[in-house]
Amino acid sequence: MRKPRPEYDHEKELRRFVPMINRIGKIVLAGKTIEVLGAENFVRRGPSILIGNHCGAYKDVSTLFWTVPRPIFFNANKQLFTRPEFNFLVKKHLHRHMGRIGDFLNFILNPYKWLFVDYISSNIARVGAIPVDLLGSKKEAIAICEEYLRRGRAIVSLQGRGRVDPAEKNPYMKPFGRGMALVAYDMRVRDGIDVPVTPLALFGTQLPWMIPGTIRVHFGAPMFVRDHLRATLEASVEAFKDALERKVDAMIRALATRR
Repeated sequence: MRKPRPEYDHEKELRRFVPMINRIGKIVLAGKTIEVLGAENFVRRGPSILIGNHCGAYKDVSTLFWTVPRPIFFNANKQLFTRPEFNFLVKKHLHRHMGRIGDFLNFILNPYKWLFVDYISSNIARVGAIPVDLLGSKKEAIAICEEYLRRGRAIVSLQGRGRVDPAEKNPYMKPFGRGMALVAYDMRVRDGIDVPVTPLALFGTQLPWMIPGTIRVHFGAPMFVRDHLRATLEASVEAFKDALERKVDAMIRALATRR
């Protein structure tokens, strides 16, 4: 088993930022209530992966910080780590969801938005977020995820671009990538660590900011790559990815019809 390298104390930094994370959460989740299902499925200690849909941008992240009872480390678009690119993402998000009203809000709130963008982009790496190149190679992100798991951490991978896509069979989720299934496979086969992978479903985070509503988050029972091993790496990873995707899809559909 590989011995982890000494590194920056992200847990300490994350604890230091918790009050600010909670204050930001109150703002971005304004008007929303949160309903949690499956809290008994939390993996409270040791290495853990949480994987789910991503239909509500920053509201997804805030919801999980509020509901998961342990430090969590997110995979994040690497554009969030630089001020100009993050600023562009916020502007695009407002326009996509609110059209000309979003453009107007971006203009009048620009000084405050810039403070928010500057704060997040300056500190996201300090709390251990894992930068992911959405358009390029994921090798570096996968390597960081595996090292985090060797340290007994919980990492979160939300699949998608943070929005609803009517073109998909399930508008609230994108097809899963193979990254987390590959990480789970590597950890078992190469490191001898059977990492529990918790499927999670988010519904309600797609509602615009300040619009009242209920956010429902469902944590499913942990799944293990050992139950999906096949003759080859490729077949094993594909089988586990598909199983995770089917489970999350079913959980979202159940949340969408819940009264």
